[in-house]
Amino acid sequence: MRVLVTGGSGFLGSRVADMLLAEGFDVRLLLRKPKAGAPAKAEVAIGDLGDAESLGRAVKGVQAVVHCAAKCGVWGHLSDYIETNTMGTARLLEAARREGVAYFVYTSTLSVIYNKSSLEGVTEDRPYSATPSDPYAYSKMLAERSVIMANGPTFKTVVLRPHLIWGPGDQNLLPRLVERARRKRLFFISGGPYLVDAVYIDNIAQAHLAALSKLIAGDPVGGQSFFIGQDDPQNLTLFVNRLLETAKAPPIRALIPPELGRVVAAVSEWFWKTFGLGGEPPLTGFTVRQLSTSHWPDIGKAKKLLGYAPKVGVEEGLARLSEAVRAGYLNSQKT
Repeated sequence: MRVLVTGGSGFLGSRVADMLLAEGFDVRLLLRKPKAGAPAKAEVAIGDLGDAESLGRAVKGVQAVVHCAAKCGVWGHLSDYIETNTMGTARLLEAARREGVAYFVYTSTLSVIYNKSSLEGVTEDRPYSATPSDPYAYSKMLAERSVIMANGPTFKTVVLRPHLIWGPGDQNLLPRLVERARRKRLFFISGGPYLVDAVYIDNIAQAHLAALSKLIAGDPVGGQSFFIGQDDPQNLTLFVNRLLETAKAPPIRALIPPELGRVVAAVSEWFWKTFGLGGEPPLTGFTVRQLSTSHWPDIGKAKKLLGYAPKVGVEEGLARLSEAVRAGYLNSQKT
């Protein structure tokens, strides 16, 4: 079976592609341009989520799509997130159905239900947030709904909802933490402990294979969403500092009250919006909310229906990350 993986040179997509190849699947990667680091044994299709014609070419002759590509971040124009995450997914769905693709696995996020308060042991019956926390979450929520609604007798879809993904190859979370820690621009919010269930890269990648396998086997999981995590919520403060420790970066010790964090974030956002400053503000309201609430789902549904179980625990994952850092993984990152 041939599977198209979008975001095939990215952190998650490349790991999913590697695992699919190891399981004997033929893999085609959707890339915007040829890129080093993409699995060498995979076929490459050059295209873009904004280009419907290129998506049609990419899905031709494949039987399944694993859609990992997305515009991520905590800052930016809503229209940019909608164009890539919502409209791009809609274009890919349309192309896949038109070309007779049978299975579609979509990478969503826990944030689609985040209502700016703690999420503790939440299950998939929790409704979408009526007040999305940020443009990314809103765009992913709209995309997720379209994927679920597209499910049908000849086109089976599944949605996976991880939270934070970490491990060797991460080009976002750890490099950003390290850069800010070294510049002493990181702090925690007082009032915890806040618990977070961040998922190790191999576990979330394996969940994608499990979902695809269940669809292929005809199990009744189509049109459903599943939370994916470590099933091991960690104290946010301790966990972030342990991530930093793997990179020999200084630990975060500063604490500020949530009220002060909200004020600083509001002022920062006002300056960035008013003066059109480039990049991301030093602090956003979304970041403050994330640092001052717990985020961990109940993954019982994924265990029961997908047969998912995290094979790599937190301790083993941190050991693997430390080894990757020693081998130079972060040297190729822009930190």
